[in-house]
Amino acid sequence: MRPRPEVDDDSVESHARMRLFLSLHLPAVALGLGTGITQPVLPVLAESFEVGIGLAATVFIAQMVGGAVGTLPTGHAIDRVGRRKIMLAGPVIVAIASFLTATAGSIPELLVYRFVAGWGQQMWMLARLTVIADTGRADQRGKQITGMFSSQRVGMLAGPAIGGFTAAAWGLGVPFVIHGVFALLAVIPSFFIVSETRALALTPQSAPRDGPSPMEPFDWRSLLAYPFPMVFLGQFMANLARGGIEGGGVLFLYAVYAYGASTETLGVLSSVMAAVGIPIALFAGWVMDRFGRKWTIVPGSTLLSMGLLFMAATSFWSLSFTMFLTAFVTLHLTVNLMIGSMQTLGTDIAPPQARGRFFGVSRLVAQSGRISSPGSFAIFSEFVGFGAAFVFMAGSAAAAAITIGRFVKETLGRP
Repeated sequence: MRPRPEVDDDSVESHARMRLFLSLHLPAVALGLGTGITQPVLPVLAESFEVGIGLAATVFIAQMVGGAVGTLPTGHAIDRVGRRKIMLAGPVIVAIASFLTATAGSIPELLVYRFVAGWGQQMWMLARLTVIADTGRADQRGKQITGMFSSQRVGMLAGPAIGGFTAAAWGLGVPFVIHGVFALLAVIPSFFIVSETRALALTPQSAPRDGPSPMEPFDWRSLLAYPFPMVFLGQFMANLARGGIEGGGVLFLYAVYAYGASTETLGVLSSVMAAVGIPIALFAGWVMDRFGRKWTIVPGSTLLSMGLLFMAATSFWSLSFTMFLTAFVTLHLTVNLMIGSMQTLGTDIAPPQARGRFFGVSRLVAQSGRISSPGSFAIFSEFVGFGAAFVFMAGSAAAAAITIGRFVKETLGRP
């Protein structure tokens, strides 16, 4: 009998890391880079159509709406068509939408193309989360998901500088062409190394503890059973609190209107906080896999609430710009501690026979909170004041901490 060849464990592990990089981190970097490239160009492109600031701002909202509208259809397609096809189609759709954006001749065209780009990006995100839920061990999901989001941030760090330079040198359409090319190049390896994982979700080992059998038919009403409503509520409140903070968001508006901060100051703050946040997010992934999901969600939401109250105090008592900077740094550190935490919790409890549809609902809830965050801040700031707006966001963060800490059991350890 011919002896079995010895398997080099280091070689196998190295091969697995390379597959993970090519299928997860590389597309995430490309999509994040594309988002960063287009951010400084979109307002100028919208202004070139001679529209007011209100209509120009909708180019950002259109992409967020596209991502929100695409959640449920994408989740359904993931379960019916398969994870692999949707994950490969997402970056291709983003690339096509970016190429079309470069040719937009009117503001309605631009809005349609950004809507489609948001939908395509959501397709890749949902499919990738579902694959992680299918294949990732419980003690590795936190690191995989935070690694995915951190990779996107790496791309977003360099993106604005590339977009601004190329637009100034060669025209407003060129950054979108670059975005499309990067998206296509990044997804090419996935065509060869990503396998369909839907069958893995239907094995008995994939069922959550005390959860339904993978062979049971899915009923949408099952999402009303514990713990799904509590998880969705916590997810909505957390995104309502942090949705306007990530990337600067409403804090930039507050800095400009309350302190007269310059664009240079805000740009430096954003870049520094994004760079510092990457290792914090990766550390949070390790904590989730080592101690539990709630070890980042509950402390992170609590600290976020306290940081928002601190920011409210800068408005109520007209504190100095130095105090604003302290609150700004505190908020960004706590937000990075929470990156990927709710998604990791979702991979633990998602019904194995309907993970795509579960993540569709989950991402719709999250996107609704993110879209509502700047809107609620604007309403409170306009009619009550900045301080009241931050207090409302602080209450939302505290509600998220209470909901997850009190009403959701720890999920780490489920097979």
